Amino acid sequence: MTIPRVWQRPTLGAVAERAGVSTATVSNALNGTGRLSEATRQRVLTAARELGHAQASTARAVARGSTGVLGLTTTAYGDLPVSYTEIPYYAQLTLSAMAAAHERGYMLMVMPNSLSPWMWLNMPMDGVIHVDPRADDPVRSLLRERGVPMVTDGRPLLPHWNDAWVDTDHDAAMSLLLGHLAESGARRIALSQPLHDDAYSQLIGRAYTSWCAEHDMPALVEEYAVLPDYFTSEREAVGRLLDRDPRPDAVVGVYSDSGHNILAAARHRGLRVPRDLLVACVSEDPDYATTNPSITALSLCPDRVGVEAVDLLISLINARGGVNRNRIVQPVLIPRRSTRKPPPTARRRERPGATAFPARHPSPGHGQEVIAGWSATHSHDPSG
Repeated sequence: MTIPRVWQRPTLGAVAERAGVSTATVSNALNGTGRLSEATRQRVLTAARELGHAQASTARAVARGSTGVLGLTTTAYGDLPVSYTEIPYYAQLTLSAMAAAHERGYMLMVMPNSLSPWMWLNMPMDGVIHVDPRADDPVRSLLRERGVPMVTDGRPLLPHWNDAWVDTDHDAAMSLLLGHLAESGARRIALSQPLHDDAYSQLIGRAYTSWCAEHDMPALVEEYAVLPDYFTSEREAVGRLLDRDPRPDAVVGVYSDSGHNILAAARHRGLRVPRDLLVACVSEDPDYATTNPSITALSLCPDRVGVEAVDLLISLINARGGVNRNRIVQPVLIPRRSTRKPPPTARRRERPGATAFPARHPSPGHGQEVIAGWSATHSHDPSG
């Protein structure tokens, strides 16, 4: 009878051997301590992940007098319930942060945004990641009052010298997206911008205006209220943009559902995408790959943001010196059919004396669209 081997947690020595470093370096990398280069730290974390090594968080937390728990919070909007886990950006951020915390030997507790002030001040945790801080943010104020280490996803609108945050490079994001639209022939690119007291919408708006000025294009902005019904508000804002004379030839939205809202407003006015209007949005929603037409999206890479936020928070908890308290994540553009301008329709050359008859198949402009040949870089688009 063969007795199955009992799985044993890989030791620090095994991780050190795989990463080609000392056990002290492995300990520093996993605990967020020491003065290691980022390349070395990532090499150790990769080795630990490949071997299935996880920190014994409970014992380590007891030894240092801490809880071994990290919190993840989102901002509150009074009594208005916000289903963050149903929004792709926040869902991806939460899952990546949870995986990164577990990898480092911590438990990540996702906290509801409806907790009482007493709970915010007394919930046991070593540090917290606070998502989307607002200018007048009750949750952030309570956490600062408590004094636990805090990292925000998104830079605070009212900055403080001691802030620690992870954010996307919004200038690079707008440059990627607007540059792509310009390459597709757009010359009047409009922005549907939410009125919100967080840094995200303002930084996006600023980057858009700056790009338009740099490229000598008009800045066409229509603002809309986020609460109580941003779907209706944005569709009305896009409608106002499309009613302008001259009309924009492209519209960009900055929220997850903006692509659907822009499509709805365009169809209501009988505009075809992409023939009459190019459409793009900032979103992580995979459903945009299967809409008709599929929608070009700009990803803010929340999975990377979550990992960086956990790493920065653990560094603060362990008082690691020389830590860059502000980290920037680069965005990724996902081009799809909604921004591919069809080529102009060539007129058919007729032989002298030939009689013209109605075509059996309608030409483009009669309910069909011509889609240009696509390069291999667009092979991820199933609508092709």
